[in-house]
Amino acid sequence: MDPTCLKLTRAGAVATVTLDRPAVRNAFDDALIAELTAAFGELAGDASVRAIVLTGAGPVFCAGADVNWMKRSISYTKDQNKTDALKMSGMFRAIDECPKPVLGRVNGLCFGGGMGLVACCDVVVSVDTAQFAFTEVKLGIVPAVISAYVAPKIGASAARRYFLTAETFGPEEARRLGLVHEVVTADRLDAKVGEVAAAILKNGPEAVATAKALIPQVLAKPRPDAIEFTASLISRVRTSPEGQEGLGAFLDKRKPSWLP
Repeated sequence: MDPTCLKLTRAGAVATVTLDRPAVRNAFDDALIAELTAAFGELAGDASVRAIVLTGAGPVFCAGADVNWMKRSISYTKDQNKTDALKMSGMFRAIDECPKPVLGRVNGLCFGGGMGLVACCDVVVSVDTAQFAFTEVKLGIVPAVISAYVAPKIGASAARRYFLTAETFGPEEARRLGLVHEVVTADRLDAKVGEVAAAILKNGPEAVATAKALIPQVLAKPRPDAIEFTASLISRVRTSPEGQEGLGAFLDKRKPSWLP
């Protein structure tokens, strides 16, 4: 993969994916969508990667859709628009369902489709100067594709306000809504993201991936099915090589094999 819209860097077991279109405030177009989808597909299958940081180049996280891309879409047919939308949804799904923990490093403004990216991250750290908004209705369109990822995060009540008003709000409100977990000053952003990544790296990598996949599965099941599913899951995990290693290390008062 030779991306033109992204920067991919590595520091040990942590990979960083940076939206790298600062001239257009890291806005989406078809090329960025394709590259993000491919990047997360590759990182998902890389056993040496145990956490992924998603951020933006420059002072903006992601301003939504690229104006030039939107201009092209005006002439698209209904079927062409649906194809475009499915590609974007596939990008969000690649992030949302990535077996590696995804840490959102929100370094600035986050509008429109950028809100979908934040909703797909497992842990989000934001600078205290960031601004957030679902801006679609201002353009006469709707936050349709991102709603599949945003609505489960913020709930119906918040969606009914912010999808309809397109109001801009700050990181403390984003934290109250569940989009953001930590709010820090700019000089603390990298340190806080590093702290979260370090906490993840202390844990069993297969257990982390299984725990991430567990959450949407449990929420989607009726209670009796969820009880049966979780009982079967823990019985499998406890008898897995990693489960045996982790429990054995705890009982033997030693470090598990995944720790240096």
